[in-house]
Amino acid sequence: MKKGWDFVFQFVDKNSKEFDEFASSHHNGNFLQAPFWADIKDNWQHKFIVSKDENGKVRGTMLLLIQKVPKLPYTFLYAPRGPVSDSDDFDALKDLIDAVKVVAKEKKGYIFKCDPSFLYTDETFKKNAEKLGLTVKPSGKNFEGIQPNFVFRLDIEGKTYEELFEAFHSKTRYNIRLATRKGVTVRRGDKSDLPAFHEIMKITGTRDNFSIRPLEYFEKMYDIMADEYLRLYVAEHEGKMIAGTIAIYYGDKVWYLYGASSNEHRNRMPNYLLQEEMIKWGLEKECKIYDFRGVSGDMSPENPLYGLYRFKSGFSGELVQFIGECEMVFKPLVNFVANIAQKIL
Repeated sequence: MKKGWDFVFQFVDKNSKEFDEFASSHHNGNFLQAPFWADIKDNWQHKFIVSKDENGKVRGTMLLLIQKVPKLPYTFLYAPRGPVSDSDDFDALKDLIDAVKVVAKEKKGYIFKCDPSFLYTDETFKKNAEKLGLTVKPSGKNFEGIQPNFVFRLDIEGKTYEELFEAFHSKTRYNIRLATRKGVTVRRGDKSDLPAFHEIMKITGTRDNFSIRPLEYFEKMYDIMADEYLRLYVAEHEGKMIAGTIAIYYGDKVWYLYGASSNEHRNRMPNYLLQEEMIKWGLEKECKIYDFRGVSGDMSPENPLYGLYRFKSGFSGELVQFIGECEMVFKPLVNFVANIAQKIL
């Protein structure tokens, strides 16, 4: 624990109740800042940081991931969707950044990056970031950062599914009904369904040109997080899996994390039924937000990613733009070389 004039930060264990309670209950909380995410990212080192006020009340938390640079004595420090705090709480932010500096010195960190859940329009945080020595990088339109800058979020607090359904775009409502008429059914999957889901993920990745994590990664996620925090939903037609999704629950939100669909049955609109079930899970957990995750900020029909925007926007959520990536460089020369290496690779 380090104490100063008006701040206290503390490194805690991943089983810290006060860390989890704050991170899960705060409106800026995110599953990427949950204690279980350190277990998912077990190829990284990690630190759990807590900021407290003078009365010992928690006012900020951060899960800091630490990755060793291959063949070099330096590390990359990253807080996915962190820190978790109020954007105008300078003291909390200072605590957490001060703790990062301590870790950077100990672990020879060459750079620290974060992408908190603060809005792009949050001028207060931008001013605080500047005071703290953080650089807020220009926000890209597509998926240039580690986390998406643009997401769709649906406010589900205090609503029934019927109320939400009536607000969906007419084409979305039609496709949900169409999937049922075409014989698509959705069920909760289990670990034994992951190999088939992964095969469909590979098909989706080839079709939409994105890389796929290995099956073992999804099995690890399932082992650590199901059934409390993770659900696998499976869409079937005549007993055959034709699509699937993975949803994550933490705090007051449910996120649509992964989705996959086969090429042969896309006309049956299984992805619409899958979204319906994930939204219903959010309602079951009495969440405030259902998060569709990333879309492009370029909403022109010519954009190759426009189809993703059109699909998610049909559920009548709100397009949210986050602040984007923030960084603090500790070793400029190492960072310069690392950036060149990334471009070459």
